[in-house]
Amino acid sequence: MNALTDISMKTDEVLRVELEVFRRQHRDLDEAITALVERGTGDALTIKRLKKQKLRLKDMIALIEDRLTPDIIA
Repeated sequence: MNALTDISMKTDEVLRVELEVFRRQHRDLDEAITALVERGTGDALTIKRLKKQKLRLKDMIALIEDRLTPDIIA
């Protein structure tokens, strides 16, 4: 099942909880990437994979926020 269909079948309350979880994971990845880069302990491939995972989370966060934010016609 793809992410768009999965989101459309969930209630707003479930999406709000998932949104907070995704935001926390995004922050954690950001901190992990920063720590690896600053310490010089992470190899380029690991950092690249973490950055891709962070981008996927960012996309999911945007999808959920769009679903939860009502469209306002000006």
